[in-house]
Amino acid sequence: MLLEFRTKNFKSFQDELVFSMTPAPKQKGLDYSVFKEKVGIKNYNSLSSAVIYGPNASGKTNIIGAMDTLKHIVLRGHIRNVDTKSRSNPAASQLELIPNKGDTNNTPVDFSIKFIDSGYLFEYKLSLDLGVFLDDEYKRSVLSETFYVNEKLVFSRGKELEHLEISVIKKYSSMVNNKEAKVAKKLAQNNLNGEELFLMNGFKTMFSSKLVSIINDWFEDKFLVFCRADALQVLPSFSKKDTILVDKTVNDAAVLFGVNSNALGYLTPNEDDEPKLFSVFNEKTVVHAETFESYGTVRFVNMFPIVLRALLTGGTLVIDEFDASIHPMALMNIISIFHSDDYNKHKAQLIFNTHNPIFLNSNLFRRDEIKFVERDEETSRSTHYSLSDFGTSGEKGVRNGSDYMANYFVNQYGAIKNIDFTPVIEKLLEDRGVK
Repeated sequence: MLLEFRTKNFKSFQDELVFSMTPAPKQKGLDYSVFKEKVGIKNYNSLSSAVIYGPNASGKTNIIGAMDTLKHIVLRGHIRNVDTKSRSNPAASQLELIPNKGDTNNTPVDFSIKFIDSGYLFEYKLSLDLGVFLDDEYKRSVLSETFYVNEKLVFSRGKELEHLEISVIKKYSSMVNNKEAKVAKKLAQNNLNGEELFLMNGFKTMFSSKLVSIINDWFEDKFLVFCRADALQVLPSFSKKDTILVDKTVNDAAVLFGVNSNALGYLTPNEDDEPKLFSVFNEKTVVHAETFESYGTVRFVNMFPIVLRALLTGGTLVIDEFDASIHPMALMNIISIFHSDDYNKHKAQLIFNTHNPIFLNSNLFRRDEIKFVERDEETSRSTHYSLSDFGTSGEKGVRNGSDYMANYFVNQYGAIKNIDFTPVIEKLLEDRGVK
């Protein structure tokens, strides 16, 4: 369960971005959107969903890209580039794409994430020296790395291992006594690598592989981040040639979506190929789904298993362009499932970017669940804020029950841009001599 994500100097977010999934104070109503989780003797609340608005090129995708980049860095355990390029988020594998292109001062790139899993509250912070934009030969280094469990500091490191308190995690530590821990700490210090995360390397190997396994599994299996609509796909794990895998649950949902003339299934034409989605008419007649089905249908069938996965595991599903090519009524129903105590039993979360104003509804989202991003035209810096930041009084106050959509379109909340293409058309007609 995600509580908070922060980043600084990530692309257009030169100033610190604080993306909070913790309910804002004094917000009332839509209580189904608030999860309650107890860790030790302390209770924590989190939002079940968030919707992000803003004009094109404002920085909405950069929020999701930053989450995805941190996920990849943590899972591979270092800040070196990797050969496997990410088409949906190149910055996750080519870190020279991260620093703001206008910064020439080697400003550090910061990440921070706070989440609850397996009965523990984890907080992990990174500050990285990645050089300047597009400098792929720069010698990168981890400037600082800190790790907290249940709000207690476990370790902090800069160039050296500055603090290590194994007693905080003694239940998951492999250390038998303080003497053994001191020896291991000295060994860890001698093997500290400036390009590697201590959490996923020395700490995992010498102090607590079990605890790091919980963190690794959360990032890999429960922090489901998709930076582009066409990347929204998780392929089934099977490779038997000429065998068609038809998921009944997905097909039942596809029928409700509108696919009723055929089934949909995955087929591996060759043993070395990845499974591909096919329209299935009978055992002998199959057609590539992208050839026969609409883009919206293919996208829905790719997305729905991921929605199911989040609901079954209590994952945090983060999607860019959630509404691309899918009817709003289908999306509304998915949102209502995430808001339902009857169906969202594992406290899954849904975070998405959209341009569709239909979700600006006080009966659907709380004010602290509605987020905005806008970009300053002079500085090109993005800023992020929530509808709840406006308060409830004054000229721009926002009360429960307000017409959020109407107010948004009259620019009461910002994060909207008037666009007029007529000067471009007029110039083109003038250049062509059209009267």
